[in-house]
Amino acid sequence: MDIFEKCYKYLTVKDAKETGIYPYFIPLDENEGTEVVFDNRRVIMCGSNNYLGLTTHPKVRAAAIDAIERYGTSCTGSRFLNGNMRLHEELEAELADWVGMEAALVFSTGMQVNLGTISALAGRGEIVILDKEDHASIVDGAFLSSGKIERFRHNDMDHLRRVLESLPEDKGKLLVVDGLFSMEGDIAPLPELVPLCKEYGVRLMVDDAHAMGVLGGGHGTAAHFNLTDGVDLIMSTFSKSFASLGGFIAGESDVVDYIKHNARSLIFSASIPPANAAAALAALEVMREEPERIARVNEIGDMMREEYQKLGFDTGDSVTPVIPIIIGDDSLTFMTWKLLFENGVFVNPVISPAVSPGHQLLRTSYMATHTDEQLEQVLETFKKVGDELGLI
Repeated sequence: MDIFEKCYKYLTVKDAKETGIYPYFIPLDENEGTEVVFDNRRVIMCGSNNYLGLTTHPKVRAAAIDAIERYGTSCTGSRFLNGNMRLHEELEAELADWVGMEAALVFSTGMQVNLGTISALAGRGEIVILDKEDHASIVDGAFLSSGKIERFRHNDMDHLRRVLESLPEDKGKLLVVDGLFSMEGDIAPLPELVPLCKEYGVRLMVDDAHAMGVLGGGHGTAAHFNLTDGVDLIMSTFSKSFASLGGFIAGESDVVDYIKHNARSLIFSASIPPANAAAALAALEVMREEPERIARVNEIGDMMREEYQKLGFDTGDSVTPVIPIIIGDDSLTFMTWKLLFENGVFVNPVISPAVSPGHQLLRTSYMATHTDEQLEQVLETFKKVGDELGLI
């Protein structure tokens, strides 16, 4: 039996390319934030996580360039050994202050934060509790741990209580949820989660990859609900509102220090390059100095959600600038994506098994830098395509 045989029989992608509906790995020629260029054609970007539009901010760009000129392009080693810099620790101090925690620890990617943190904390006999819509990095971190995995239905607090009641009291437990769920655009109900975790002796970790820079004045989901003191760990990435690459975990100093010395994804990976650290630090400064960006992206989200609903589209339970357009069928989702793209609007198609059957969707997301004219054009295009395909 050849281990490559399944590769040769994998025809899904080839078939999609032949029919012209393959929507992934699109090679963009330019990416200027709210617009991208593909084959000399400008397309409005409504599928990015660049929520505050900071990838093109002069301060962020200048910080990255200055860091390269001062430090070079790479640290060429793990932070555990030769790759740790004062710049990393300065960034960590600012991040901890921003999210209201004692300490923070910077990793090279957001994926590595969840892989390293969860696997380091959940030992043999301990339990990791997950929302069924948690991000894949959370699930993979739980699988890498030695702990047992329990799952509850998405944002279903009654089901969660039943799960918690079934667990042994004498075992360590960590519950991990997305703050802002990246496909649905809804928010974890922390006002209900926090008391449940306290009642059952469960530590709570919130993945704020998509909430940071968006919710709670930019400080995240816990700040949004004024519940920072009720959350044990806050995680986020730099590849979204921070306009860079990397991620961090924040919490009590002793806990962060333990993760620092036990997270394999940190210890055995090269440290975040200086340019990325400097860009994230500059992005954080912009968030402090220009809070109107955070207000703007939320205003856009509210407006677009309302307009989509007026047109007759199903936006699910979204309450954020992440707005799903639920289609409910794989082929129709791909066809809708294709027509939107051909008409100048870039969105992300999401099909099963990434979402449950019947919940296939187009993930749309917005930036503080989208203009009113661009948004009007997006809505007009959605109406045109929706009418053509009988979606509205």
